Amino acid sequence: MVQGAIAERTAIVEETERLATQDFSKVQWKQLTAEVDALFGRWQQHQQTGPRLPKNEANELWKRFRTARSTIDTERKAFFAELDNAHKDARSKKQAIVEQARALEPQGVGGIPAYRRLLDEWKLAGRAGKRYDDALWAQFKAAGDVLYGAKAEVDAADDEEQQANLQAKLALLDEAEPILQITERTAARDKLTAVQLRWDAIGRVPRDSVKTVEDRLRKVETHVRTLDEEFWRKNNPETKARSEGLASQLGAAIDKLQRELDAAKADGDARRIKDAEEALAARRVWLDALGS
Repeated sequence: MVQGAIAERTAIVEETERLATQDFSKVQWKQLTAEVDALFGRWQQHQQTGPRLPKNEANELWKRFRTARSTIDTERKAFFAELDNAHKDARSKKQAIVEQARALEPQGVGGIPAYRRLLDEWKLAGRAGKRYDDALWAQFKAAGDVLYGAKAEVDAADDEEQQANLQAKLALLDEAEPILQITERTAARDKLTAVQLRWDAIGRVPRDSVKTVEDRLRKVETHVRTLDEEFWRKNNPETKARSEGLASQLGAAIDKLQRELDAAKADGDARRIKDAEEALAARRVWLDALGS
């Protein structure tokens, strides 16, 4: 019976020693503390209900058990002391962040960029312990609520103004789009310029409507730009000189072909008549194209 009791108590000691030699950086301290407490409870129960062990064996087992338990307790205290220091440091940082956030409240919308930077600092500050984290976060968020509440008021006012701007731009587009039917460059350009000046003066529209109205105006602008490009293409001095030179050559060729056609008709030469007529028709088409 005594040998069995020694074996049982030895098993308690060995399990405690196993727990005392693990990697404490990976320990879940709540779970480990519960395991050690349970082993100590088994030790006490074994002392009270089990047979009395020889003094030397009992003392040796107790010494081993106490040493292993003390090792675990020392590591636990060190862990929580370090954790407490980290919490204190984080708490100090977060309290300073809260004070800075509160100081931004009078700035309203203007304080939001700085508040966002403080939020980044908050995320890097570490944990201050759940009770402190919750309380400090509530204070920090309350300061943010003041700033974003001010932003919501500004946004609501802006939205009302931008809706009115949208209606004004839609009405202006109704005036601008008939420019698409104008083919005279100067008239189209003058009308578009007048529209653009009024457009810029109206101001911003709601974000979800920007593309729609801008695309419609861009279509009119593209039409007028095309008229400008076509005008300058035709009136480019170098291009015009080349066209006029070619036109002169075509005119001379047409005169020559006309004389050849008249001679062929006088001779009654059907083949020469056909060739001359086809050549004349082709060169007249080219001449018309230069003039367009």
